[in-house]
Amino acid sequence: MVDTAPPQSTRLAVLIPFAIVTLIWGSTWLVIKDQLASVPPSWSVAYRFAIGGVAMLVWAATRRERLGLDMRGMRFAALLGLAQFVLNFNLVYRAEQHITSGVVAVVFALLLVPNAILARIFLGQRMGRQLLAGSAVAVAGVALLFVHEARLSPTGASETLIGIGLSLAAVLCASSANVMQGTKTSKAYPMSTIIGWAMLSGAAINALFAWLTVGAPVFDARPSYLAGLLYLGVLGSAFAFSLYFRLIQTIGPAKAAYTSVLIPVIAMLLSTIFEGYVWSWLAAAGAVLVMAGLVIALKARRPNR
Repeated sequence: MVDTAPPQSTRLAVLIPFAIVTLIWGSTWLVIKDQLASVPPSWSVAYRFAIGGVAMLVWAATRRERLGLDMRGMRFAALLGLAQFVLNFNLVYRAEQHITSGVVAVVFALLLVPNAILARIFLGQRMGRQLLAGSAVAVAGVALLFVHEARLSPTGASETLIGIGLSLAAVLCASSANVMQGTKTSKAYPMSTIIGWAMLSGAAINALFAWLTVGAPVFDARPSYLAGLLYLGVLGSAFAFSLYFRLIQTIGPAKAAYTSVLIPVIAMLLSTIFEGYVWSWLAAAGAVLVMAGLVIALKARRPNR
């Protein structure tokens, strides 16, 4: 009997958090840019995830979820924190010191590729033909966006290559963390608790790294920096990651990674409003292809393993 029910990824319970995550993370690029003005990246990352970790554990407490983890859970949280909240974000913040945030966002749109490959290897999740077709269309759109952003980049070739290299390394780290969230170990513990401890362990590692590499803590008392930290810590980290990791467990890492495909488009739209960003036909065509690929991919059914 043929299953005619719509795929889970087209249901409102998935589409609403998908849209929220995309909108929040599409806006964080502007905030991160301001965070780099006066505070070393490692300290900004440490502050961000200290706030996010506390917010997640407070949320877990309000839901009466257990806050403690056994040794296995703490090891998992520490590894998740290292991949997602230390390596990934330090690489992203440093990439933005070499290339524009637009280029970094576009490189990150390629997250769906390693997510799909690693999910196949470690989780046994296959990509059906429709998902592959949607991914191909979306990647074509990403390529057009990349060409557009690269043309606008004021940096030289060597700086651009360094920035892209750092961004690609960040993508691999983020992908590893994404696939970790699809494992049985992750599902064995309350998600809020796991994320909270992962963020706090990541904050501790970031603080140690920052102290060893750039010295004592540096802080910026500007209202915009403080507001940015709260936005990144509470909404951009605690809230968005809890929704995103739930998406991974529901629809798989490959489809969840389509948030990263849409994020550059959202970032460019917000830049149009707040920074006077001017669209070109190349960028518009890329955005259209990204949206078309997204629609194709989210309508795809998950194939049998």
